[in-house]
Formats: sequence, structure tokens, C-alpha cells
Amino acid sequence: MYIMIMAGGVGKRFWPRSRKDRPKQLLDIVSDQSMLRLTYERMKKIAEEKKIYIIAGQNLAEVINREIPELPERNLIIEPSGKNTAPCIGLAATTIIQKDPNAVMGIFPADHLITDIRAFKKAVNQGVQFARDHVALVTFGISPTRPATGYGYIQVNTKEPAHKDNIFKVKTFAEKPNLATAQRFLASGEFLWNSGMFIWKAENILNAMKLFMPEMYESLQQIGMAIDSPKYQTVLKKQWATIHNNSIDYGVMEKAKNVYVVRANFDWSDVGSWDAVYELQKKDKNGNVLIGEIVPIDTENSYIYSRKNLIAAIGVRDLIVIQSKNSLLIVHRNESERVKDLVDLLERKDFSDHL
Repeated sequence: MYIMIMAGGVGKRFWPRSRKDRPKQLLDIVSDQSMLRLTYERMKKIAEEKKIYIIAGQNLAEVINREIPELPERNLIIEPSGKNTAPCIGLAATTIIQKDPNAVMGIFPADHLITDIRAFKKAVNQGVQFARDHVALVTFGISPTRPATGYGYIQVNTKEPAHKDNIFKVKTFAEKPNLATAQRFLASGEFLWNSGMFIWKAENILNAMKLFMPEMYESLQQIGMAIDSPKYQTVLKKQWATIHNNSIDYGVMEKAKNVYVVRANFDWSDVGSWDAVYELQKKDKNGNVLIGEIVPIDTENSYIYSRKNLIAAIGVRDLIVIQSKNSLLIVHRNESERVKDLVDLLERKDFSDHL
């Protein structure tokens, strides 16, 4: 199996630590290693290193090379610009199919946390076998442990298992729900968290793109014919400019009829906000996560980070406080997903030195 690690995200929800030149996936936010390094080490346990690829923008190429110096140059695929997951996956599949027309490939984000490697490997092997034996697009659904409103959901047909190894036909995909809807999802027993991880034959995902995203498919065909030729970069930039921003879920998965899900039981987090980081970390007796020179008085259930300046806190409750470089973020833990909106505002107000 070939592995494609998607590492082109901008990580706006992790500002001010996440910046354009070092986004979330290159930060050590859950351990002393970056999210990308953790992902790469995990993938080494399920595939040959020579078959592990990373795809990202040109602006991150140098820092990725420093972070994963053992990655062969040919295994770093460069997107001319970020255009969401469908073009990213299409370029990855186009590249891989030139090397192996029968390739089975796995798509994995660079910024997810999975610690139960044995269960993860078992689920991936189930997905690989199913994708190899069927004309199927396989995704992974995580058994929900709470009515989470920050995840998308996958509805499955639990009455008709498609495979002895816990693989089901997908009924539908659901966007991030409100709390009441998430509670109904959980009570039904038919919904899994949408992990954003996939396995399929490169040929099958490209055929699905031909059916549902024909204009993008034609551009990918032009790019594919130029791979390993002197005109590759020219063709790539020209065709990429014509490709529209689109997610793989909206562009293909929600429309295709041959989508299956592995109901996985490994621990998983997309680490989608600073509050998610807080939940993953070990707390002190007051429920705080304190990193750096932090002096708290009567402070509880907060995440406070500063590697540069002393932060003193009095009477603080349920806050995220992040000091990084030239910026300071203060946000209630329940509002931490809105940091993305704040970064969008900073962009509009031209605070580029802080991004």
C-alpha cells in the first residue's frame, strides 16, 4: 500500500502558535514531537518507507524536509496552492497511478492523534484488503464516545454488514450537528465520527472524480501525462489554476454509491482546537495545563502557554491563554474553535506580521 500524508493545512484554529510558515501539523502541541513526525512514525508501522508520500504547498517544502529529513525528495508532492482535499487527493492519486496502475493508497491527514497503533494497523489492513478486492471507496468511522458537535458523522447500515471485518455500506454523510442532533445520532447507534481518512485503489478514486468532477479530472489527466517530463511544472501550474476548491466529501464521497466504512475502535482525535489540546493533556490538581513560565493564583481548568514571557494569572477560569512570538491569544475554552474566525479578521485587517 502507498501512503499519502496530507500536510498542506494552515491550522488557523491554532494561532498564534500556528503561522503560515509553521502551521499546526509542524507544531509539538500534543507531545515533544510535531504532529507530522508522529504521523510519519505511525505510517512507518503499516507501510514501507519508500511508499510513504507527503503532499503540501511549496511554502512548507523546506520546513518539511527539515522535519522529515529521511523523506526522499521524490516523495514530497508539491501543490501549487491549497485548494482543499479533493484536488490534493486527485494530484496524489494521479502521481501514484503513474508509478503503479494497480496501487492501493491510503490518505491520512498529518495532524490527527492516534496512540493505539495495534488497533489502527488492524483497521487499516481491513480497509486495504476490502479496497483491493472491491471497486470501493473506503473511509474510517470512529465509534463515538460522546455527542460531539465538532465532528462530521457517517450513517451506516448496521443491519447488513458488508464484510466480516466490521465494514459497512455508507448510507449518508452528515455535517457537524448541533447538540440535540448529535445526541439523536448517538442514540440511534447508526452514526460514526467521520475521521477524514480513506483507502482506495488510485484507479477507483480517479474514476469517481471522472464521474462527479469531470473538469478537475481532465486537468489531472493533463498533469499525469506530464509527470517525469521537463514540462511537468509548467503543465502543473497551468492546469492547477483551472481547478476549483472542493472537499473530497462534497465532491465525491457524498455522491458515490460505492462508499464503505470501516468501523474503527482505535482512539482518535483530529485535535481540532486549543480546547481539544487541553483535553488531551495531563492536568495539575487545579485542572490546569501550564506550559512555560506560568504563575497562577486561584486559577482553574485553563490552558496557559508561554515559552518566552512570564504569564501571571489570578482568578482565571476555563480560559485558553497562548503567548507566541509577537501575539497573545485569550479565549474561553468553549469558544476556542472561533480562533479561525479571529485569524480571518486579522487577515482582513492586514495584520500580516502576526500571521
